[in-house]
Amino acid sequence: MTSASATAGLVFAAVSLGAQAPATSAARAARVHDQAIVVDTHIDTTQMLGREGWDFMARHDSARGPGGEGSHVDLPRMKAGGLDAAFFSIYMAGTVTGPEAVKRSLVMIDNVRRLSEQHPNDIVLATTAADIRAAAKAGKIATLMGMEGGHMIDDSLNVLRDYQRLGVRYMTLTHSVNTNWADSSGDKPAHNGLTDFGRDVVREMNRLGMMVDISHVADKTFWDALEVSTAPLLASHSSCRAISGHPRNMTDDMIKALAAKGGVIQINYEVTFLDNDRNEASRKREGLSRDEQAKLPPLPAVSWEKIIEHIDHAVKLVGATHVGLGSDFDGATMPQGMDDVSMLPKITAALLAKGYSEQDVTNILGGNLLRLMEQVEARARALQGR
Repeated sequence: MTSASATAGLVFAAVSLGAQAPATSAARAARVHDQAIVVDTHIDTTQMLGREGWDFMARHDSARGPGGEGSHVDLPRMKAGGLDAAFFSIYMAGTVTGPEAVKRSLVMIDNVRRLSEQHPNDIVLATTAADIRAAAKAGKIATLMGMEGGHMIDDSLNVLRDYQRLGVRYMTLTHSVNTNWADSSGDKPAHNGLTDFGRDVVREMNRLGMMVDISHVADKTFWDALEVSTAPLLASHSSCRAISGHPRNMTDDMIKALAAKGGVIQINYEVTFLDNDRNEASRKREGLSRDEQAKLPPLPAVSWEKIIEHIDHAVKLVGATHVGLGSDFDGATMPQGMDDVSMLPKITAALLAKGYSEQDVTNILGGNLLRLMEQVEARARALQGR
C-alpha cells in the first residue's frame, strides 16, 4: 500500500499528464495507487546489495556516474513510488556456469534474505501471494527472488530444489546465451527449444510452485515451455515485439498464447525494448569502437509514455487481466521520465487518464501477478497431493 509520499507523487503525475489536470483526477489516481498492491517482477538491485557501503535503507541518486554509481531502487524510493513488492533478480552472465554459478547465486540469495533479517520492521521476505498481501496489510515491503537464467542450476534438479527451499519463486529458463538444455533469444539455436532435460526442469518447477519465466528465451523455447507446463507461465520482464522488434520482446501470437493459459506479460521499461528506433540505432552501434559510435547520430530519446503504449497494446490483445509491470530497474536504461522507482505513480495516473477502470489498473499494478502466483501455488499443491 502506498505511502503519503507516493500520494504526493501521484499529484505530480497527474499534473505532468496535463497542466490543468483536475484535482479530482489526481486524488482518484492517488487513491487507486494507494489501495493497490503494486508488484514489480524484476529489479536488478541485488547487485547493489553486494557493494560495500551501499545501504538499501538510504535514499540514493538515480543518476549514473562514470564509475557506475547511482541506482533506481532503494527503500525510501520504493515507498515514495508506492512499490509494495519486488522480485530481486538473482543474476549473473550466462557464461558463468557450473559450481561457480551456484556459489555466486547463494551469495546473492543470502544478501536478499538478510534484508528482512536485518530490518524486520520494514521488510518481509515473501514466498507466496499470501505473504505479499500480509506484508502490504502490515505496511511493510515484500522482497521476493527470481533467478535470471537456468544456467545457475548447474544442470541439476537437486540444485533447483535447493533454490526453491531458499525462497526463489521463479526462474527465467535462459538468459542471453543458451543453456545446455534451452535456447535463448540472444544466441544461435542449439537445441530446437527445450531438450528432454529442459522439459523435466519445467515439470519440476510446476511441482515446486516456481513460476516458469519465459523472458529471454528463444521463440521455440517459449512454445515448448507452454506445451509442457501445466501451470500458467510468466514473462517477468518482456515487452511487445509489434512495437519494438527486439527479439527479447514477445510477438502478438506469443502474448495471446501466454494469456490463454492464464499467464501474464510484465512490461519491461528498457528503452530498446520500448522503442524500435532506439532498438535499431543501438544495433548499429554493436561491435563499433567509441570513436566510430561518436560519428553516428545521437541515440533517439525515449519517453516513459512508451511503457503505457506497450501496456495498452497487450491489453488490447488479451485484456487487462494478463498484463503487469516488470521494470528491469537497476539492470537497464530507463526512458525519460521514469528515472527511478519513485516515478511509478505516473503509470497509474496515465492509465486512468486513458479510460482504464480502477479495477483494471489495480490488476495491472499487481493483482494479475498475485493471481498468477496463487494459480502456480495451487497447481503445486495438486501435484504434490496436498
